[in-house]
Amino acid sequence: MEVTGDAQRAAWQERTLPPVEHVRRGLWSVPVPMGGPLRWVNAYVLELAGGGLGLVDTGWDADESWAALRAGLTAIGGDVTDVRGVLVTHLHLDHVGLAARVREASGAWVAMHPADAEGIATFTDRTPEQMWAEEVAFLIGLGAPPEDARADAGTPEQWIGLRRVARPDRLLEDGDRADLPGWSLRAVHTPGHTAGHLCFADEATGLFFAGDHVLPRISPNISTHAGGAADPLRDYLGALAGVGGREAGEVLPGHEWRFRGLAERTRELREHHERRLAELLAAVRAHPGSTPWDLAAHLTWSRPWAQYERRMRIFAVTETDAHLRLLASRGLVAGDGGTVPVWTAAPVR
Repeated sequence: MEVTGDAQRAAWQERTLPPVEHVRRGLWSVPVPMGGPLRWVNAYVLELAGGGLGLVDTGWDADESWAALRAGLTAIGGDVTDVRGVLVTHLHLDHVGLAARVREASGAWVAMHPADAEGIATFTDRTPEQMWAEEVAFLIGLGAPPEDARADAGTPEQWIGLRRVARPDRLLEDGDRADLPGWSLRAVHTPGHTAGHLCFADEATGLFFAGDHVLPRISPNISTHAGGAADPLRDYLGALAGVGGREAGEVLPGHEWRFRGLAERTRELREHHERRLAELLAAVRAHPGSTPWDLAAHLTWSRPWAQYERRMRIFAVTETDAHLRLLASRGLVAGDGGTVPVWTAAPVR
């Protein structure tokens, strides 16, 4: 894998924000800051034939992020009012969060995959109290003690922001061409990180806007959630295999830095998950009758398990559950079918 976003990687190493970059003719990368370990989102700005700008992702819905996005547009000689369309790779708030503000300021359309549009509808159609209660119930169903489930889910007030997420004006299915004049971007459905995750492949330049499907340094979180896909890791691995066969001149991810070597990176990610599946299977054999909550504590993470809490613990447990479901589909483990399922390994043949 060859790093092409040298300034982005240098900023990552220095724990600073990278500059606005002119990637190539008519294309810029604007870093939009966000909280948490990922630090920023790469919003991509495309100059359109006939005037105006297009965006691929927008950033987190916060005043600091909004100011950074607007400053980035100013730096390239534009303004938020110039935006004609927004392509959203997926429904997570660090990618879709500012889409509503962009649309309000410019009248731009917002487009995403139908599956993620449906996911956004579940946010905007429910109260924060309902969303919080569903999260608590889901975590308890994975084996969380009720008091831990309530603590990790936060408070209903912390869920209010989900109701501000922009519903799309347009829907894009796999293979659909985005309406950005001067570009030949086609949607590539890559489920796993979310059910409706989209990448965008430009047929003329070979650019591949990867969202969170393929990142250069980390493995995207693949998790289960209430009402979500039955086997999201199987979906993800299948989508990785699909894009790994593509020719891509350069990969433009949603986080970290640009790179070349899409096939190599997808292979690395598939191998990572196979190692993780093997580690989890060993944990199930060593601790039969365990819940996903229990089993997560027996896996290797980036820090000691005792330091995990709140949203990071939720990600870890739901990622463990996703791996269990794939092991089950391979006939290697089985749940007991209870209200809070516990897992055992299938007999070795």
